Amino acid sequence: MVAVLLGIELLDELVFGVREAAWPLIRQDLHLAYFAIGVLLALPNIAAVVIEPLLGLLADAGYRRLLIVGGGVVFSLALAMIGFAWSFAVLLLAFVALYPACGAFVSLSQATLMDVDTSRREANMARWVLAGSFGVVLGPLLLTLALVGGYGWRPIFVCLAVLSLALVGAAGALPEGGKDSQSLAGGFGAALAALRSGKVQQLLVMLEAGDLMGDLLTGYLALYFVDVAGTSPIEAGLAVFSLTIAGLAGDALLLPLLRHVSGMSYLRASSLAAVIAYPVFLLAQGLGAKLIPLALLGVLRAGWYAVPQARLYQLIPEASGSILVLSNAGALVSAVIPLGFGFAAERVGFGPAMWFLMLGPLIMLFVSRMATDEAAPAGPPQPAGSSRS
Repeated sequence: MVAVLLGIELLDELVFGVREAAWPLIRQDLHLAYFAIGVLLALPNIAAVVIEPLLGLLADAGYRRLLIVGGGVVFSLALAMIGFAWSFAVLLLAFVALYPACGAFVSLSQATLMDVDTSRREANMARWVLAGSFGVVLGPLLLTLALVGGYGWRPIFVCLAVLSLALVGAAGALPEGGKDSQSLAGGFGAALAALRSGKVQQLLVMLEAGDLMGDLLTGYLALYFVDVAGTSPIEAGLAVFSLTIAGLAGDALLLPLLRHVSGMSYLRASSLAAVIAYPVFLLAQGLGAKLIPLALLGVLRAGWYAVPQARLYQLIPEASGSILVLSNAGALVSAVIPLGFGFAAERVGFGPAMWFLMLGPLIMLFVSRMATDEAAPAGPPQPAGSSRS
């Protein structure tokens, strides 16, 4: 079961790695402006923020396996649609379907993994992120091989759609999702109670801050190297690969490190180092000079998702599906960040807009210094409106 769950995360990040490295090619093929790319990243996020909380509540109500399998089918269809997209509108529709489907297929698989061994959630989350890092690393490599072979970016998404169907079949054997299911009203009440906790709010802020140096940096990196650093698309793919392979190394090192150092202490030290490394990356001249601080950033940002996300599960031990409610509550503001970034890139240039991502390590440093090293369950043990079956 664990292998299937980790395989789903690997596939998700493989899709992500291919897409982020392929952005220069997608833009050229479909004649997209920066603002259009911002729309492609923002609107699907907004759709996910609206839909995923309900998915989390339904998962805790006893429908987890059905949601994972159904989400996997939609995930596969959306990937195929991306591969055949002939216009901005079709690509946008595919992304709008893909993001909530990812919430059902991938995020609920993560919740299932967290329930496998509740005493080792931080370590299991580190394994989850490590599996994803393999996917992110393989993505640019697959794209490079496809380009060298003259196939382009589209066939990769079609192949990934077929691969995802195989994992959907394996997911059909997963457990239904908790012996102690609760009503939708009970789950919503538990999520609201947890959201009032200061510890939960700190973790949500840290997750969104980490995303600035995570998915957003990776998503814009290939475009940055092509449009600002003046490299070719293949060299931009090399830059994405350098970041992701360094991230893989960081995630691998994080597993033994967490046995000796608290996750929050690591976040404080790594975010401080990233505050220095990111400006060095932006100010460096030439591809080679930029790759060194970029690789360092890949190592430093390891754990920026795993540690706060695992602690969220520790704070709400009996309703892991409710994490989708909390995560999307924190993502309400960040969902529109790509739209603002695209608008800023159109107005002031792509290079100056990249400085906005500096807020990530700064916020991470500030909030991690406020946070305690230990996490305790938040909110009341069980809301009165919940039911057990």
